[in-house]
Formats: sequence, C-alpha cells, structure tokens
Amino acid sequence: MRLPRIYTPQPLAERTRIQLDARAARHVSRVLRLRAGASLKLFNGDGREYGALILATGKSDVEIETLEASGSDPVPEPRFTLIQGIAKGDRMDYALQKAVELGAHRLIPALTEHSVVKLEKDRLAQRMEHWRGILISASEQCGRRYLPELEAVAELNSILTRLPEGSLKLVLDHRADLALPSLSRPKGEVVILTGPEGGLSTEELDLVRDSGFTPVRLGPRVMRTETAPLAALAALQTLWGDFR
Repeated sequence: MRLPRIYTPQPLAERTRIQLDARAARHVSRVLRLRAGASLKLFNGDGREYGALILATGKSDVEIETLEASGSDPVPEPRFTLIQGIAKGDRMDYALQKAVELGAHRLIPALTEHSVVKLEKDRLAQRMEHWRGILISASEQCGRRYLPELEAVAELNSILTRLPEGSLKLVLDHRADLALPSLSRPKGEVVILTGPEGGLSTEELDLVRDSGFTPVRLGPRVMRTETAPLAALAALQTLWGDFR
C-alpha cells in the first residue's frame, strides 16, 4: 500500500522529532485519521523526501519522528511556466491541479479583458490561499518533491514585463498556423499563456505577440480554458520533457 505523502513547510532532517504544522496535522489526524505507529512520507519542497513515523496525535497536534531521507530529486528540464487567465471556480482549480501533475514549474493567474471573475482584495487573498492548497494537495498526490511556484494575481500587461529573458513564449490560439511539433527545443524556460473562458482579446493577442510570444494551435479543435494548457503541457513534456 502506498504511504501517504504530506507537505510541511518547516525544515526537515533525518532522525528528528517534530510537531507538524497546523495544516499537515489536521490532514493527518482528521482527514486520513492516522494514529500513533502509522508510517508516512514528508517533504518540504527542497527536493528530498523523508520516511516518518507518527509518535502521538492529539486534537490539533501530531508528533512525528523523521527517518531516512531520499536522495535529492533533480529539477526537471525544461521548466514550464503557465500563465492562466483566471477562469470561474472549478475550471481554474482543475487547470492548476492538473498543471501541477503535468510538471509545471511556475503558475501565474492573470487578469485579462475577458476575465469574468472579479476579485476584491479580501476575496483575492482567500482565492490565493485556496489555490496554494490545491498546489500542495496535488504535489502530495502526484509524488512531486518540489512545490511549483504560485505568483500573485496580476494584470496580463504587468506579467509580460517580468518574464525571464531567453524563454520560449507560446500563446495558445486555435487560429494560429503553427503547431507544437514544428518548434525547436529551447535552451531555457518555456512559458505557456492561455486566456480565460472568453479567450484573449484582439488587443491582448497583439500585445503578447509584440512581447515575443509565438501563437500556436493544438490541432483542429477549440479547447476549453482548462483543457488547452493541459494538452499543451502534455504535448511539450512528450516532445522535450520527462514523458520521454
């Protein structure tokens, strides 16, 4: 039986007793209902994974003893950044969750002209916390030892000004002439941009092209906002990444 994997943000070392942080303790004791003597795995995003044994559980506390650590996981190459136009509820959650499973290194929620979701300051903080939880849960489930980065929500034009130099920048557009297999493998990071439910506006497409983005299509079909980036990630992982 596969051991549960739990993320904790605190430093980890072999043969050490620790108290799990509140989120991890709640997940272990209330969701998984594990008790003293149960085994699990811990990771904190530094690339290593630790065997662990539960020593005691309380109403809100879980004491753990770490065991041996695995070797450090290599960071996959190339690195993939997904800029996702903010979509409604479950669609956004699904896109982020599956992007983690497909190996995205960085996720950037973007406000665009056709974004129907309006986030005030208080609600924005709640959504960011919710999305962080999705990234952590997806990483626990899929075996990742590095947590993907989640950048703060920003306007698309602001995001375009701070992308890494030398990256291959792709915007998904079903009207584009270019298909993914015609691209050459890049030396640096790959940035994938996709719009929300209504897609990107004509002005935004002009803006991203002027910012060095190449429009690419994913076959003859028009995909939904939560489907297109995942299809692109899977295809690019097959062409250049760790699907090979």
